[in-house]
Order: sequence, then structure tokens, then C-alpha cells
Amino acid sequence: MRKKSARLMAAAAATVALLALVGYRDRESAGVRPADGSAGEPKQAGGAADEADGSGRGGANGGEAAMTYWAELNGNAASARQRIQDVPFFQEWQRETGTRLTFIQPPSNQAKEAINVLLASGKLPDMIEYEWASFPGGPEKAIKDGYILRLNDAIDRYAPNLKAYLRGHPDIDKQIRTADGSYYMFPFVQNDDRLRTYQGPILRKDWLDELGLGVPETIDDWHTVLKAFKERKGVEAPLTFLGVPNPLYGIEGGGFIGAYGVKKGFYLENGRVKYGPQEPGYKSFLTLFRDWYAEGLIDPNFAAVDSETQDASMLTGRSGASIWNAGAGIGTWLPVLRQNDPSAELTAAPYPVLRRGDRPKFGQLAPAVGSSGGVAISGASPNAERAARLLDYGYGPQGHMLFNFGIEGVSYEMKDGYPRYTDLILNNPDKLAPSQALAMYTRASYFGPFVQDVRYMEQYYSMPEQKDAIRLWGATDAADHVLPATPKTEKENAELSAIMRDAAALTDEASLKFILGIEPMDGFDAYVEQLKSLGIERAIEIQQTAYDRYRQPVRAERPVSD
Repeated sequence: MRKKSARLMAAAAATVALLALVGYRDRESAGVRPADGSAGEPKQAGGAADEADGSGRGGANGGEAAMTYWAELNGNAASARQRIQDVPFFQEWQRETGTRLTFIQPPSNQAKEAINVLLASGKLPDMIEYEWASFPGGPEKAIKDGYILRLNDAIDRYAPNLKAYLRGHPDIDKQIRTADGSYYMFPFVQNDDRLRTYQGPILRKDWLDELGLGVPETIDDWHTVLKAFKERKGVEAPLTFLGVPNPLYGIEGGGFIGAYGVKKGFYLENGRVKYGPQEPGYKSFLTLFRDWYAEGLIDPNFAAVDSETQDASMLTGRSGASIWNAGAGIGTWLPVLRQNDPSAELTAAPYPVLRRGDRPKFGQLAPAVGSSGGVAISGASPNAERAARLLDYGYGPQGHMLFNFGIEGVSYEMKDGYPRYTDLILNNPDKLAPSQALAMYTRASYFGPFVQDVRYMEQYYSMPEQKDAIRLWGATDAADHVLPATPKTEKENAELSAIMRDAAALTDEASLKFILGIEPMDGFDAYVEQLKSLGIERAIEIQQTAYDRYRQPVRAERPVSD
């Protein structure tokens, strides 16, 4: 095994380069890559600015000044085009709407830092695509501080498509408003449950077969498998998962932690909000991973694993198990593995449980309204009407097709009333993976101001291994425990942000110390007391109040505007 791994490692650089070309990260993990910082490009606070030239299919109405749009570039598209303006989707969006855009692109994985620079500069673009729900003090404060526009009037007057959608979907409507009733973004919506699960445990099935092992179901099964990978295959890091942007990030959806009846974050238990990292089950999980770390069963550098490291580990045989996505994991790893070893196989596993036959309590389940991809209009924008009309396009029939399927006759064709992706997407002549090709011509595989279409997924997950994975990973009770996007007041958001900034940092720091063996497990109770001293009980109370408010019946006829 070690000789084979060494041979594969010799090709690791080429493999990672291939992944960069392939565009392995889809909507499931909307990463970015650096902007093309060439000397001739104008710079603006919080990113590099690029203006579409209006030529070719990307042409737009040259009679109006270009509007400015601040956004990260999705990693799949960035692997082939370094600038947003060069991505065919964004060119077509401008052409179809008769709009010219100047794109401002923050550096890779630095959105939070870049947004602070942008806001402090006072030079705000017309539109900002950002996780506004996580803004310190919440979106209501961003409105009151003048950073973004209260959209009630703009949606009512200039966004008929979104307005109609919200009236027909009151459950979505109340997730994109603050407690004060303010609309603040044009949202990314996944209103079909089949779109919301895309991640879970993945293993090397050929290794399982070679070792005479079945697909693990319980924590004990997993210990047996990982130990066999370590001792009988000579694998350096049997289990790897993302540790960036924060430790244990890759298992926050419920992997391994969920077997102990908790998750790393807020969740619901019979209508009551809980914070998993202060519950006894979290101590049990930490004890498990402490033991596995000591045995060498998890990546020794787990807290620093980014997506490229995870990819390289799975592709070179350094690891044999991970928690990742149907598209960016199975759909990308399996073809590359088979280039080196035609007998290589991957399989999904169900979310682990303690007792065989139990149904997993937790598993990855995205919220119906995505935290990423919401687009706000700047409070200082002189182009609020134009911006609102542009952003509304994605919720209408033509925009829905563009955002989900791209350009008819190019990236898709209508066959018997069904939009079928062409070989440009599914069998790209330039050897691009479907994840990258999709991101070049659509936004279906990540996020944006539109409603995602389940027909995208029906074609994107084309491998039988992917279809089996989605079925397995969806067989959980996660829907009973997920905390939806809930409306909060400015005061509640400010208080919650302040508490969680310190509480989350403490949780990450303490979790690392416990797993690495730096801190004895006897110190867990002291850690919980520290959480309480930081106000975690008050944070739970705020979340509960917001959730109770969310559950209040929606008035039969509530206008979008005041």
C-alpha cells in the first residue's frame, strides 16, 4: 500500500492541478479563487473591479452606465475563468436583461474581511452578494446603518416575479424578513427537499471489498473499518474531513457527532432550541474522536484540512474515508481515481448511529433559504430600481431557465418539455467536469438570486453511486431538528452575534484541546460553565424567541410593502 501511495503521491501535483481545472467545488461548497489581479484592472475597496465590455453575447445596453456588483466567484467557475466578467453565465445575464455590470471580486475565501473593508470605505457598489443573516447586528442593523436598502418598496414596485413567488410561498416569505418586517435581500431558495441533501460519508468500496468489510453503519463498524485501513492497508489518515474555515467544519452536518444525539450548533428538540456543544452527547463525541486521534484513525492535521488537501488525500490513497458531497466528492473523485486504477470504487455510507437499525437523528440538510447567495441593494445606490429589476429576473420564467439551465441550444435543449443539458455540460469536449461546466453557464450548482430547480439535480447526479448516496444521506430525521432562518430584531441580532462570536471561538478551541489530548475530558464541565458565563443560555433564549415568532401563523393577506 505504501509503495502504491508513493507512486500516486508522485502524481499528486498533477492530480491537484487537474482538480483545479475540473472545478471540484459546487453549490454544496461554494468556494472561491483569487481574482485576476492584473495590473491593468482598477481596484476598489474589498475587491478587484472588472467591467464587462458589452461585446459578443455579453453585450448589454450601452446607453446606461454600468451598475456595480460585489460577489465572490464560485470555485467551479474560477477554475476556468479568473474573472466573473469572463464567465458565460454572467455575460448572458447582462445580455438578456440589457444591463451592463462592473464586477467587484473579493480575494479567495476572504469575504468577511473584504466586506468590512468595503463598508468602511464608504464606496459601496449597487449590489452586494453576501451572507447578510450573519452580518453583526443582523440585516436590520445593516439597513439602519445605511449599508443596504430596505427592499419592501422596491420589491413591491419593481420585482413582480419575486413578489408573486413570495405570495405563493408564505413559508419562504417569512424567512427573508427581519422581525421588524424588513426585506433585505433577493434570496437563494431551495424549496424542494430533494435539493437540500447533498453531503455525507464516502468510503473506498474497493478497499472494503479487499478487506472483507461491509459498509459501516454504527460507530463500532466505523472503528473497525478505519482501523483496518490503518493497519492492513497502511493508510496514513484513514478518515479526513474539512477543518477549514473552522475545526470540525466537515462534520457539522451531523457526521459522527449526530450519533450521540447532538450537532455542533443550534438545533431543535421537540420545538425547543438547544446548543449541541454544551450537551452531554458532545462530550461523548469528543471522547470518541480523542480516542480515534490517539489511534491515528483521523487525519493528524484535521484542523487545517482544506478542500484541496482533502481531495489530494482521497485521490492519492492517503485517506480512504471522508464526509463530502455527491458532486464535489463522488462525482469528481471517482473519475480521477479510475484514471489511475480502473478497479477503484467509491460508496456512500449512511450517517453513523450507535445501535444497528437506528435511524440517524441528524444529517446534512440545507435550509430552504440559503445563507449564501442573497443579494442586497446598497443603501446609497442611485440605481435601486434598475438593480431590483435585474435581480428580479431570476425569479421569472426566462430567468429561471437561465439560472438553472443556461443558454438554450448551447448548454441545454428542450426535449418533450424537459430541459436537458447538452454534452457541453455532461460530456464536455474540453474534459471539464459537469460541476465546472454547470458553473460556467448556470448558477444551478451553487447559489444566487433565484429558485433552484430539481431538474438540475436529476441530471447532475448521473452516476449510480451519486443517486445511491443521496438516498442514503436523506434517510435521517434531520428535518425534525433543523432550525430555519428565523426573523430577529436588530437588538436580538446584535446580542446574539456578540455572544456567539466568543462562544463559537471557545467551542472550537476547547474541542481541539480535548481531541488532541491537551485538555483532560474531566475539564468538559468547566468548559460548559465557561460557555454559560459567555451568555450561551441567553443566545438559546434569543433563538427560541425568534423561532416562536417564526411559527406564528401568517396573515392571510399581507402585502409585501408596508
